[in-house]
Amino acid sequence: MQVAVIDGMGGGIGAQLVAQLVAALGNRVEIVALGTNAWATQAMVKAGASRGATGENVVKVSAPLADIIAGPIGIVIPNAMMGEISPMIAEAIASSPARKILIPVNQGHFEIVGLESRPLQSSIRDVVQKIQELVSKGG
Repeated sequence: MQVAVIDGMGGGIGAQLVAQLVAALGNRVEIVALGTNAWATQAMVKAGASRGATGENVVKVSAPLADIIAGPIGIVIPNAMMGEISPMIAEAIASSPARKILIPVNQGHFEIVGLESRPLQSSIRDVVQKIQELVSKGG
């Protein structure tokens, strides 16, 4: 089973997610880091991703191959993350048949209303737990 973790900017959220997935799932899944820039990819690979690649076309080609895609909610919103999420990236992720498990993170130009305010670490733990459940069920 392949889990694609997608992040941009400095890759901090993606790196935390990768590290916790590696700790929770070990070799039961292949964790692929897809960064919108080299720093994000490097941070996620350093955190334990099996492999990584960078850029818009990488996401376009790799998103349909993943069983699960995880990352901050901005990865499906065009122009999020200070413009790093191009419309093509957002569409490739949203259109992928992969199950999307997204972390609710408010951005400068949009806000998620109705969610309780909680620490980012709690949301990341919830994402890891959900992915563990999906892996246990076989997808």
